[in-house]
Amino acid sequence: MVTFAENEISEAGAPQTATKTNDGSILVPGEHGEGAIEVPATRSSVSEAAKYMHNLSVSPSMKDRRGSRNSFGASLPIPRRASRQSRLSSVHYPEAREDGTGRPARPGMPAIQPTRALLASQVQTIETEKVKKAKNMAFAFDIDGVLVHGDRLIPEGRKALEILNGENELGIKIPHIFLTNGSGKPEQARCDQLTKILGQPVHVDQFIQSHTPMSALSEYYKTVLVVGGEGYKCREVAEQYGFKDIVVPNDIIAWDPTIAPYRVFTDEERATSRPRDFSNVTIEAILVFSDSRDYATDMQIIVDLLRSENGRFHTMAKDPVSQRIPIYFSQGDLLCPTEHPYPRMSQGAFRIGLEAMYRALTGVDLERVVYGKPEMATYKYADEVMSSWMGELHGEERLPENIYMVGDNPASDIIGGNMYGWNTCLVRTGVFQGGDNDENNPANFGVFPNVLEAVQTALRKQLGDDFKMHFDESMNPLHAEGNHAIE
Repeated sequence: MVTFAENEISEAGAPQTATKTNDGSILVPGEHGEGAIEVPATRSSVSEAAKYMHNLSVSPSMKDRRGSRNSFGASLPIPRRASRQSRLSSVHYPEAREDGTGRPARPGMPAIQPTRALLASQVQTIETEKVKKAKNMAFAFDIDGVLVHGDRLIPEGRKALEILNGENELGIKIPHIFLTNGSGKPEQARCDQLTKILGQPVHVDQFIQSHTPMSALSEYYKTVLVVGGEGYKCREVAEQYGFKDIVVPNDIIAWDPTIAPYRVFTDEERATSRPRDFSNVTIEAILVFSDSRDYATDMQIIVDLLRSENGRFHTMAKDPVSQRIPIYFSQGDLLCPTEHPYPRMSQGAFRIGLEAMYRALTGVDLERVVYGKPEMATYKYADEVMSSWMGELHGEERLPENIYMVGDNPASDIIGGNMYGWNTCLVRTGVFQGGDNDENNPANFGVFPNVLEAVQTALRKQLGDDFKMHFDESMNPLHAEGNHAIE
């Protein structure tokens, strides 16, 4: 039965306005519209995006993918990390102070160790086999959807990090790094933010954002367009990476507002921009560091540059391929977990839209380079960071044999870890909400309700089922089971 609006009935044959059927569904136009004329469509109702997108633009699958996520297999430069002297150790020794508020410092001598540190040191001396195993394992954590949702803590994340930072039966620090496709802030600022949210230290030397390896590109390009992020934070990131001449979309709009006809450009934005005559400036590369905050403006500016003669605005290339400047994306995730109940579109969605637009305008595929997980270059760089952090904690720069990747996104965290030979743990607190495991990119170590369950399971596998996830400060290590007490 169909219901109609109260003012719809007319015996003279006036059009009737149907609203809903009795089951609440919306009527298909024309089902009861006697006053309308239906004209057959000449365009298919099926989406046209597929024919404009390269077959690797969607999330890759372990079942069918090429050796590189880049459409043309381009190389990805990554920075080389220099070796440094260890500043940390397996046992934490607080700084001694001479101001009367802490233990006194002894000139030329280490700080006096607190009772807990002494106990942990003694336990580690006795439990040599467990210590050896603990020093031969490490973790790599995704962040959003694993440890936090935006600025909101996932409670199990704090407890997992407490265990790895020494709250375990050995009192030992187990190496872990943070490997995220998040972006848009300087690394130190993001580490400070995470430290506050997690209540556990996050050091910049153990932290990799999606655009962190892109710092190597500063050796290749001088003048670059940097896109994405809030305000001018990505300009600050590029400056810290060593880029000499950084342009952002607001600089271009301040020079020529007609480039983005639908953009409302505020006085504050104009005052903080750096306009110049960009028709006389050669932009050598485009770097999409983070999610776009204005799709229409950013896409227009990027497409203008990609179709220009060697990166000069107000020009149009005769050949859309040979005169096209390179474009780099910091990551390719289609979705990202946030405070919202369902994951939101991420940089991958922006890239796919841009690829489709470029293909529609030029008739050719857009060659582009994508960093971030699951790209091999990101994991190569993670090796550098991991071995360096091993040196910080345990005094020897090497890669442990057992590395566990904990992530929520099968198409980036899990596929990347699987390809790189890591043990992969998929958690249900972010993008993945499926069944027993992901069908295309299954986690090889298992699926867990949260990060704490994943960490505890990995620790028990490496250190024994009886390994305790807390440190007993009341214990006497000399009375430990299997050791002789001093009479």
